[in-house]
Amino acid sequence: MIEIYCTIEFKNACRIYNSACTTTTRCCLLHSVPRTSLIQSNQRVALPSVDVRGRIMRSGEADREMEMGSVVVEKVGGRSSVTSCFSRYPLKFVIPKKVGSSKTDAVWVYALNYGGGIVSGDNISCKFSVGDTCTMVLTTQGSTKARVGSNALLAIIPDPVTCFSTARYCQKQVFCVLPDSNLVMVDWITSGRHESGEKWDFDLYRSSNNIFLEDGQPLFLDTMLLDKEKIGCVQEQMHNYQVIAMIVLLGPKVQYVQNRVQDHVKEVMSEQLQHPSAAWSHQRDKADHFITKPSFIASCSAFGPKRIGLLVRVAAETTESVYKFLRHQLAPLEPMIGVPPYR
Repeated sequence: MIEIYCTIEFKNACRIYNSACTTTTRCCLLHSVPRTSLIQSNQRVALPSVDVRGRIMRSGEADREMEMGSVVVEKVGGRSSVTSCFSRYPLKFVIPKKVGSSKTDAVWVYALNYGGGIVSGDNISCKFSVGDTCTMVLTTQGSTKARVGSNALLAIIPDPVTCFSTARYCQKQVFCVLPDSNLVMVDWITSGRHESGEKWDFDLYRSSNNIFLEDGQPLFLDTMLLDKEKIGCVQEQMHNYQVIAMIVLLGPKVQYVQNRVQDHVKEVMSEQLQHPSAAWSHQRDKADHFITKPSFIASCSAFGPKRIGLLVRVAAETTESVYKFLRHQLAPLEPMIGVPPYR
């Protein structure tokens, strides 16, 4: 059973784009504010919040509805199922009925933004709960809070963030896990729109990923900050690398993937350092000296009690090489989530 809650922003979005609402909830419609006007003026227009009965909520009630979306996955009839789903403009969740083999017990959730991207003024906050022994796959960017139950698996496998010139982007993901919870999280960024000549030309990028145990003890705390005001020209610091990625693998269900990744990274990097090849690139520094470096760099480090988690960091000169790495390393997840990631 899926419960869908609709607010005025989400309903208006359906009207703006002339698409049919999938929910039968009846809401009181106010005047629509076209998405294009928000993009041009770089302002967010505040509209009164409306509950599922079409009643305008008081400010106190609206404060409790600050999240743009939430999804709850629980066991229903022995299978992972969405028992609660809520989203509002500019966020929309798409939950396909079937992904991969029907034998696979996994729920896929696609988080979409109207207009195909995030514009100035957007503030997207989501909350997810994955019940005991359930499996959920999420593709999203934004501020996320997630609780992963006992023996449950949450896989977050988005495409990379691409910031346009002068953009300022902040993202925070917070996970609450149990000792036997399982988490696969990919967080990566490209240098920008290469076809437009933009390479690391944004003003600010900040991405925080924090994992806590259920008692509040921190298990993993990480923040990546690229701030033009503090470090100057980001492109010079990156030395021609165009993609930065981080992969977190946590829990007993993904132990095999952890071992596989560590062995592969050790083999690849050892081979590159011992036998430099055409895969290495050559770049002049300010002193007019040539710097030789591999076009793809990866490293691994374990974290947590009994080394239950693995952190993988990647720097690469091409997005395609990172896609290839993710496809190869995360392929063993297919039996658990239905299809191979990044296929």
